[in-house]
Amino acid sequence: MNAVVTPYAAVIRSELSQPWRQALVALVLLLLWTFVLYRETGAAMVTIWARSDTFAHAFLVPPIALWLVWRQRQLIAVQVPRSTPAVLVLIAAASLVWLLGELAAVNAVTQLAFVALLVLTVPAVLGWSVARLIIFPLGFLFFAVPVGEFLLPQLMEWTANFTVLALRLSGVPVYREGLQFVIPSGNWSVVEACSGVRYLIASLTVGTLFAYLNYHSTKRRVLFVIASLLVPVVANWVRAYMIVMLGHLSGNKLAVGVDHLIYGWLFFGVVMMLMFIIGTRWTESGQAVSAHGSVPAESAPAMTASRLWTATAGFAALLAAPHLALWALESGTVGDSVQLTAPAALASDWQVRSPDVAHFKPAFQNPSGEMAASYASQGRVVGLYLAYYRHQNYSQKLVSSNNVLVRSNDPQWAQVASASRSVELAGKQICVLRTAELRSASLDQSGYQGRLMVWHIYWVNGILTANDYLAKAYSVFYRLTGRGDDSAVIVVYTPKDRTGGAGSVLESFLMDNYPSINALLRAAQQNN
Repeated sequence: MNAVVTPYAAVIRSELSQPWRQALVALVLLLLWTFVLYRETGAAMVTIWARSDTFAHAFLVPPIALWLVWRQRQLIAVQVPRSTPAVLVLIAAASLVWLLGELAAVNAVTQLAFVALLVLTVPAVLGWSVARLIIFPLGFLFFAVPVGEFLLPQLMEWTANFTVLALRLSGVPVYREGLQFVIPSGNWSVVEACSGVRYLIASLTVGTLFAYLNYHSTKRRVLFVIASLLVPVVANWVRAYMIVMLGHLSGNKLAVGVDHLIYGWLFFGVVMMLMFIIGTRWTESGQAVSAHGSVPAESAPAMTASRLWTATAGFAALLAAPHLALWALESGTVGDSVQLTAPAALASDWQVRSPDVAHFKPAFQNPSGEMAASYASQGRVVGLYLAYYRHQNYSQKLVSSNNVLVRSNDPQWAQVASASRSVELAGKQICVLRTAELRSASLDQSGYQGRLMVWHIYWVNGILTANDYLAKAYSVFYRLTGRGDDSAVIVVYTPKDRTGGAGSVLESFLMDNYPSINALLRAAQQNN
């Protein structure tokens, strides 16, 4: 019996055509050029994969994407590769985003732009007809970007809300402050590991792949991806509640040590297994893409070699453009230190006092210069902390997830509340700043658990903002316009006693002394 050979099998078995050989060589060279230019961005991604359990799955994303492309090889082989110069616009946009992210020292932005540049090389060299066939594998590569930890605060808040509510519905009395709560059997707190962000990112990645491989209708795929988002969040809430109840009912003999994590991952594994088992009940068979619809038109001529290599050279030059711009902006800059000296006296008879107000220091990492001092006036005491940043980079920047008022594992202070507040400075400037309440882990002589009222705001070249994104945007703008990226955080704090009034003390201090603080920061900026 003679074997039946399909047109696609015949194409695969035969040698690659001249246009395909040239296009693949151009694609490989352009990808290598991109990896060389953006090697530091790529290395930063791999470093995060290796050190963070949250993103360890990203090591599997590139090989999975390559396997998904290989599955489409028959449909790809019958296409005519044609370079698409119009992609220059998209490459230029992604290059600009990378440059802005590099200036702002935001890993997520530069890494997303880097992956976008890698993805865009495919339609740039092979054309949209090929890119459409592998649109999902190309999009799946974005799961390799280690992004998502910005969700931590919100996920932790939701977990605490559900856990406390479920405990109360179970008849367990709960006293809550922020992310910490007390039940009759002991104290509990929701920390980063309790947020469920690991479950969420892993579930979304695997769920998206599962939906692509098992469903062909857009509706089913979207519904399963939504389920992959919602199920791990709710499952984490239930997991946290179960952990607390296990500890409570066992007299803190269970779920309070390493078994805490073991129970959590076992529960998550069971939930995910059930979700995929249920998902397989609606699996659709057949091919998602019709092979007959992918036969190239006879009238579509192959691109000439000269045009292909001209376009490739243009793409390569555009990929290098942001690096030239960055080199021009960074030439002559050095990471020099900044000297900040606390004034001995401020307005309205505020005098330096010793010791510190409450033995408290915000956790801001690697500043170019910092200053901490305490001031007293008419029985009122206020602590002032300034952290100044110049020539910011990935290890030394003002706005960072590592820069916080107090760490979650701080042995002395714990943040129990946060908000925002509008204040008037120097009698004319109204701004919004962040407020926080800290609770001491120790008791004073009267048995009162000490508390601090803390206000803080960013100073960027004289502009005040409490918004992380605006602070980054201002810093990048001033750097692009040649005015540097000098920035600082202003933190003021005072004890919060039973009578209240801490907010009035801080507001009075800032109204009287912000001009002096601004002058101190301006002087540091001029000494550049």
